[in-house]
Amino acid sequence: MFNGKNILITGGTGSFGKQYTKTLLERYKPQKIVIFSRDELKQYEMAQVYNQPCMRYFLGDVRDESRLKEATNGIDYIIHAAALKQVPAAEYNPTECIKTNIYGAQNVIAAALVNGVEKVIALSTDKAANPINLYGATKLASDKLFVAANNMAGSRKTRFSVVRYGNVIGSRGSVVPFFKKLIKEGAREIPITDIEMTRFMITLQQGVDFVLKNFERMKGGETFIPKIPSMKIIDVANALAPNLPHKIIGIRPGEKIHETMCPSDDSHITYEFEDYFVIAPTIQFNFITDFSVNALGESGKLVQRGFEYNSGSNTEWLSKEEFLELTKEIE
Repeated sequence: MFNGKNILITGGTGSFGKQYTKTLLERYKPQKIVIFSRDELKQYEMAQVYNQPCMRYFLGDVRDESRLKEATNGIDYIIHAAALKQVPAAEYNPTECIKTNIYGAQNVIAAALVNGVEKVIALSTDKAANPINLYGATKLASDKLFVAANNMAGSRKTRFSVVRYGNVIGSRGSVVPFFKKLIKEGAREIPITDIEMTRFMITLQQGVDFVLKNFERMKGGETFIPKIPSMKIIDVANALAPNLPHKIIGIRPGEKIHETMCPSDDSHITYEFEDYFVIAPTIQFNFITDFSVNALGESGKLVQRGFEYNSGSNTEWLSKEEFLELTKEIE
């Protein structure tokens, strides 16, 4: 569905944006891929690798609505990946996080509506479910904006959906490259925040594939959540450095012991499909009534009341061997 299409990726020079671009170029023949981001050096470096005729690089900030409207002209699909994502940094710099994650989301929506974009998928995070930190709260607000945007569209064709998933193995900011760096530098111990801490685990490619597929599945207004395994952070450390001792350093500002992707409070509007969940909107749309069937005709069923998809009570867990297999290509 991406052949001959114009695609814009906000925050396109990040881990996800680069992998998404690589995948689009390998599998499809898009007319244009627009990388929208604010860092000229990262754009320059990315352009050395992805310099195909369809590639375009737009310097700009999602905080700048007018620049976004320029970049979005003629675009068919948007992947909104731009965000301030570091939990401790957001706790100490809340206003900056709000400007990018909330006001930036609204600017993407406005640009998409003005330019008649067909479909928009916004990337969310497990931290947006029952948030206890500023980053998660801003992403929940962003998710709500994108869901509500389907009503703002009125008679226009633009549809908006959200994709939420957990810790991306090997992405910038992930614990995996951090641990690997320590090991490479000859660290004598591995810092662990809490021995009980768990996280959902997904690879960058799995995340990209999930987003790609959801462009086909989406009707507008859904939050898509993949079924993915969990792992204890202490097991991650043991897998990467089995002979190194651990140093318990305590939970960082805004961190949870376990992450949630489907809160129990949303169980009455959560549908289980074969390999993913869908949280339906809490508000009514004029154009849709049934989220138990997606645009591809796949059917899901309502989960039991009180169901919660939590990394600590997950039924699927990554073994150390499986984890190491997934991390082989991570530097």
